[in-house]
Amino acid sequence: MSRSRSRLPIVAALLVAALAIGGFVVFHQFLAGDSVATLTLPPVGSATPGTGGSSADTSGSPVAGSSGSAIDATPAGLAGTWSIGDGSIVGYRVREQLANLPALSDAVGRTSAVTGSATLEASGDSVRVTEAAFEADLTQLTSDEGRRDNRIRTIGLESDRFPTATFALTSPIDVPSAALGGSAVDVSISGDLTIHGVTKAVTIIGQAQLNGDRIAIAASLTFPFSDFGMTPPNVAGFVSVQDDATLEVLLSLAKA
Repeated sequence: MSRSRSRLPIVAALLVAALAIGGFVVFHQFLAGDSVATLTLPPVGSATPGTGGSSADTSGSPVAGSSGSAIDATPAGLAGTWSIGDGSIVGYRVREQLANLPALSDAVGRTSAVTGSATLEASGDSVRVTEAAFEADLTQLTSDEGRRDNRIRTIGLESDRFPTATFALTSPIDVPSAALGGSAVDVSISGDLTIHGVTKAVTIIGQAQLNGDRIAIAASLTFPFSDFGMTPPNVAGFVSVQDDATLEVLLSLAKA
């Protein structure tokens, strides 16, 4: 009996070690973050992220794009319908944690399956965005780990049940005059955001820029999972996702 009791601490220690190792394996196999940089406005002269180009023309005259095209950067020239183009991305960013240890990095998933449009109207010497609606196919979200992508189909985001996220503008946006010269300007975008089948009124903060023949918008919104009826993913009690998630958006709009 005494010999059996003397073995108990050893057995317990081995079990704890096995569980800890298993937790690390689960973390690295399913939820290890990939530390992807946040979405930002593309370089001036480029319609897509990570490409170079010429400097912006700040005179208010037509601005050359990466393809050599130009657009009339005046209120009358910008008025009309602008549709989602190549280079548009919608994604998520969450912070993961192993047991009670400090979080290691962010997990990031993104999709380019984005559609929608915005309507701009000229008002004297200024421009106003009067309508905008966008939709992202969440079933196309991918990260650096396919098993993570499969898991969010059934937990957290549950994209199998709720395959799309949508946004509809509810308040017009007055475009700062500096934007007509190609400068990046701060924007507040208020509208109804629907994720996980739940719609909430939100204000997304970001920047917009007339970039060649495109309008580029980079914005983000951080919110608790519970705001949209979601539960932060948790894998076997070892790996958990912190309570807040961040929606990241990069839109590239081309005039229809």
